[in-house]
Amino acid sequence: MTLLQAFILGIVQGATEFLPISSSGHLVLIPWLLGWQFDQQTAFVFDILVQWGTLLAVIIYFWRDLITLAKAVLKGLAKGQPWSDPDARLAWLLLAASIPAAIAGSLFKDAVALAFDSPTAVCIFLLGTAGLLFLSEHLSRKQRFWKGVRFWDVTCMGLFQALALFPGVSRSGATISGGLFRGLRRPDAAHFSFLMSVPVMIGAGGIALIDLAAAPNSLAQVPSLAIGFLAASVVGYLAIGWLLDFLGKHSLIPFACYCTAVGLGGLILSALGK
Repeated sequence: MTLLQAFILGIVQGATEFLPISSSGHLVLIPWLLGWQFDQQTAFVFDILVQWGTLLAVIIYFWRDLITLAKAVLKGLAKGQPWSDPDARLAWLLLAASIPAAIAGSLFKDAVALAFDSPTAVCIFLLGTAGLLFLSEHLSRKQRFWKGVRFWDVTCMGLFQALALFPGVSRSGATISGGLFRGLRRPDAAHFSFLMSVPVMIGAGGIALIDLAAAPNSLAQVPSLAIGFLAASVVGYLAIGWLLDFLGKHSLIPFACYCTAVGLGGLILSALGK
């Protein structure tokens, strides 16, 4: 992977990680469309580790929320009452929301890795993302705020997050849809979705680091990973602010239409032998 390719893919990761259109799907489809050939393991590790750039974007954007939640957890543990403070309870619920994805990741790691090598599968999963976005818009009441989430809310969003292990299923799209199904307002579902990404990205990146260290050409990948990381962090930060503002005024339907168009277009190109 050249530095230019890493830079472009980092921009793609930053823009599409938070927009509900699947960053992993785009990181598969764009090299496919441009004819870029990467070793499967190298591409998989890059795709996971460059997410740490968007992880940094989330931490910087929501640092006040994260500090508040962390302080509440530490206070609760010190008092022996971990659930007494509403912010501490919210922090524990965020961690609980990550459990389905962690379990699914360990069970289906090989299947997920294979899906990263199949543009056709990605396009089918993109159509699934479109369906989720359409349904969530039409079935949700959109009345509740993110700080009022309950156990069954995070369970629903966590299960949807587990589906997003597969490229083409948008993590933000799936979790926002899960929040909408539970009655959260669009910006509040997105807010909680972005906070949910922190433990998941840390865990996935940690596993990818182990894979990177075991690879024979690990040091050669560091420059491209660094370029991708920086590009993803800057663009990701901008994308978070833009999406939260957008969802305060508009629905998810434009993103559903986009996923439908890309999914169908990719399937047609694949059928034509691209």
